[in-house]
Amino acid sequence: MENNTASSNLVIRKEFTQVIIQLALIGFLLFMAYKIASPFLGLILWGLVLAVALYPLQRKLVNKIGGREGKSATIIVLTGVLLLGVPAVMLGLSTVEYVENGRAALEAGTISIKPPPESVAGIPLIGEKLSSGWNQLSTDLPGWIEAHKSMVRDALKKGLDVLKSTAGGLLMFSVALVIAGIMMAYAQPGSNSVRNIYSRFAGDAEKGDKLYALSIATIRSVAVGVVGVAFIQAVLLGVGFALADIPAAGLLAIVVLIIGILQLPALVITLPVIGYLWWAGDSTLTNVIFTIYLLIAGMADGFLKPMLLGRGVEAPMPVILIGALGGMVSFGLLGLFLGAVLLALGYVIFMEWVGQNESLEEQPEADTVPDTQTDG
Repeated sequence: MENNTASSNLVIRKEFTQVIIQLALIGFLLFMAYKIASPFLGLILWGLVLAVALYPLQRKLVNKIGGREGKSATIIVLTGVLLLGVPAVMLGLSTVEYVENGRAALEAGTISIKPPPESVAGIPLIGEKLSSGWNQLSTDLPGWIEAHKSMVRDALKKGLDVLKSTAGGLLMFSVALVIAGIMMAYAQPGSNSVRNIYSRFAGDAEKGDKLYALSIATIRSVAVGVVGVAFIQAVLLGVGFALADIPAAGLLAIVVLIIGILQLPALVITLPVIGYLWWAGDSTLTNVIFTIYLLIAGMADGFLKPMLLGRGVEAPMPVILIGALGGMVSFGLLGLFLGAVLLALGYVIFMEWVGQNESLEEQPEADTVPDTQTDG
């Protein structure tokens, strides 16, 4: 009896040791795989987000060109790179030209700034200081620049940093678009693999398919409801800035796009532009028309977002919006999608768990036969 117990303990120790070694090897492999892939993880995730968002367009194009997945993905990638690259190059050239013209005009002393209106001095708290600085700019611009040399240098440095960051972001986005094209070309095998992963974690194929569909719908909802709305608003305002002859209209449109993605109101740009329009413009009728247009375009997200954000998603729109904003604060722009997906999954799983508890409580109790007593 003691021999059998000892042999059983020996077998258990061997199996336990083998399991520990296997888990350690698996953990080591996962850690090394993460370390190797971590420099490209952001690009891969961006490529995945773009592939999911663009896949409906991929399917439509595939049907039109005879079912060629690779050719369709190549067309989408090349079109996207052109749509990104051409405006970026034009914006860069116009910015360089604008800066060069400004430098030449400053050296020649041909820059003229109108003196401030008398009403500026009457602004509470800051009116006198603002009017004094404005007067100095209008009468002695080189002297003002010399007196505030460090501030001007810091502002130029920050502007250059923003341009560098924008250029780097566009380059990263272009590379992510190429990765998205590769993913779309092999979308069906990848989709099956991800669906199997969801089913494995959920423990049920039907629940896995449901969570998979929710993730896809959430990414597309955020792409359309946040990024899409910001892009539409930036285009509308960019056209208005260009027609109103506002300086650096393209750069202002990019700023509108960025603050729209950050979920800040576009009015922080449109209101100062409207103020500049009335200060520099000559025609009252033209100013009124552009003011109305810019106000409407600046508030377009107020009615576009409720229409597009959360459409076709099981989770409510506030949950998607909170997840997108919280994810962006925690993980940057990519967190806009990750946060929305994770919070939507958590919401649906939690509500399904609550629903299961309620369904158990609502089940009718088994019929019971009451005891009957008879008087004897």
